[in-house]
Amino acid sequence: MSGSSWHISAADRERFDALVEEVIEALPPSFAEFIQHTPVVVDDAPSGEMLRELEHDAGEPIAADELCGLHTGVPNPDQSVSDDARLPSYIHLFRVGILAVSGGWDQTDGDDEVYSEIMITLLHEIGHQMGLDEDDLEELGYA
Repeated sequence: MSGSSWHISAADRERFDALVEEVIEALPPSFAEFIQHTPVVVDDAPSGEMLRELEHDAGEPIAADELCGLHTGVPNPDQSVSDDARLPSYIHLFRVGILAVSGGWDQTDGDDEVYSEIMITLLHEIGHQMGLDEDDLEELGYA
């Protein structure tokens, strides 16, 4: 599943999205409430524009199958009432990256591994929305 050789079938999308729903339902109530205000978008992979922007920020190329999630928008601690014109925040989950990092469906406990990676990725991106940086998230075990 590296480079442009990955393909997500309709059945795999349904299977993946069902696990996303299970993860969201399993979130503690405070996080579940948080998700109501920050939409979760599930895509096969990040757009070329997302990858270019991340490459610019990181100073090095990022492959689509290496990126599991992305927070876009303004973290809660940085928001103010004068931010009306800004686009809302989103949490993006990427099927290709999560399947690649988790080891995919073909392992004995594939669904459990994919579920676990979805949970870690979702909590990581929620952390960004709450204002945590990569170091904070690594300390919490969500990097």
